[in-house]
Amino acid sequence: MEDRVAAVPAAAEAPRLQFALLVSVFIVAACGLAYELIAGALASYLLGDSVTQFSTVIGAYLFAMGVGSWLSKYIRRDLVARFVQIEIAVGLLGGFAAAGLFLAFAANAGPFRVLLYGAVFAVGVLVGLEIPLVMRILKHEVEFSELVSRVLAFDYLGALAVSILFPLVLAPHLGLVRTGLLFGLLNVLVALWAMVLFRERLVRRRGLRLAGIGSVGLIVAGLAGAGQVTTIAEGWIYADDIVHAETTPYQRLVVTRWRDDIRLFLNQNLQFSSRDEYRYHEALVHPGLAALPGAKRVLVLGGGDGLAVREILKYPQVESVTLVDLDPAMTHLFSTAPLLTQMNAGSLKSPRVKVVNADAARWLEDSADTFDFVVADFPDPTSYAIGKLYSTGFYRLLEKHLAPRGLLVVQATSPFYARRSFWAVVATLEQTGFHAAPYHALVPSFGEWGFILAGRAPYVPPAQYPVATRFINPETMATLLRFPADMARVEAEPNRLNDQSLVRTFEAEWRNVQR
Repeated sequence: MEDRVAAVPAAAEAPRLQFALLVSVFIVAACGLAYELIAGALASYLLGDSVTQFSTVIGAYLFAMGVGSWLSKYIRRDLVARFVQIEIAVGLLGGFAAAGLFLAFAANAGPFRVLLYGAVFAVGVLVGLEIPLVMRILKHEVEFSELVSRVLAFDYLGALAVSILFPLVLAPHLGLVRTGLLFGLLNVLVALWAMVLFRERLVRRRGLRLAGIGSVGLIVAGLAGAGQVTTIAEGWIYADDIVHAETTPYQRLVVTRWRDDIRLFLNQNLQFSSRDEYRYHEALVHPGLAALPGAKRVLVLGGGDGLAVREILKYPQVESVTLVDLDPAMTHLFSTAPLLTQMNAGSLKSPRVKVVNADAARWLEDSADTFDFVVADFPDPTSYAIGKLYSTGFYRLLEKHLAPRGLLVVQATSPFYARRSFWAVVATLEQTGFHAAPYHALVPSFGEWGFILAGRAPYVPPAQYPVATRFINPETMATLLRFPADMARVEAEPNRLNDQSLVRTFEAEWRNVQR
């Protein structure tokens, strides 16, 4: 029975066992939160909308932990052996979950959301069993109030450690697959450690020892092959050869190549193709900058690939370009990789260019500079973190940094595929007090794409473009300012920071496109 299994150890042994189990609590709590963060990050990478994915993953995980805690009452005998078995199980399942889900998504092996939440639920139930078992193992050695405070304190400390290390060290340097396997290894090592500490209480040790050692071998092999797993999965996802791939604290960055076509993907979303990116970047930069012959100071928000900066540097009167991009890995890659610097003509190394790695909104709040021309080249509003950069609050902040006769240009998704979203950005700029001049351009890799020029006065197109261009010219621009019936303006709500309706609208419209 339980009382015999949990018999009070010798007085000299009790403090050692208490400390060892509390350290185990710290480790298993760290592992439990790590699996939760990995699942949320993986879901946001693969499915988008990080707020929704993290919220649903955390909710499902906490519910599963509650189920596990409730089920723990049915474990009545051999508590230490059951604890060891659970640690081995959670180490294997949690450790290999990221690799398995990544491969399943890439191979399109069944409904991914079912697999995702099934794995989250299974791991959560096992993690929910851990702490109740530890408390029951220790209950004869520590007073109840002291037991609860110690166990919960170590539990919360373990969670704190991982919550700090995950975004700063683990995800960017190890990646999600290796991070999952690392914590799986820690769970199994806790199981082996518990077997040593409680060897006198374990009757059938050999089977557990073999299971633990075998699990360590499996996970170590997984760690050795983790890079190959990621390569295989991404090889299935991306049709072309992958020439660069890395996970940063902010995104998954992949560069592919097929013959002369180089493509950049952020969290699987195509950012450009080298075959037609000039159409996008010429349409983004020249209609506004060519209309400002006296422009000397230019600000680029986003655009860490340096392609918009390349177009801006064609204007000799521009004395300085400040590029603000959140991800230093992005700007470093496009400053150093020969294949990519050839595309952007080494723009990020120009003496006229200053690169700042910071959040655009925070940088604007701290800066007192004003600019003649501002380029807002952000990714589409697929999440609330990005959606804030398309809000009335952000545009009011940006307006303070615009010279009296300056112009702002915004990339604003597709007016064909996401029609209401595009016109919502126009309405947002107008709500802020800008005069908005929407236009569109065909970029074959994306289809019809939308842009918006904004200023304190109505936009007047330039009579000529003073620099060499391949696509944009005054005649072309005249047609781009006109919208056919299927892209014409529709009623749309401005995107305000407190509700961010744009993100929900964008998600709904692109979901319909993908059906």
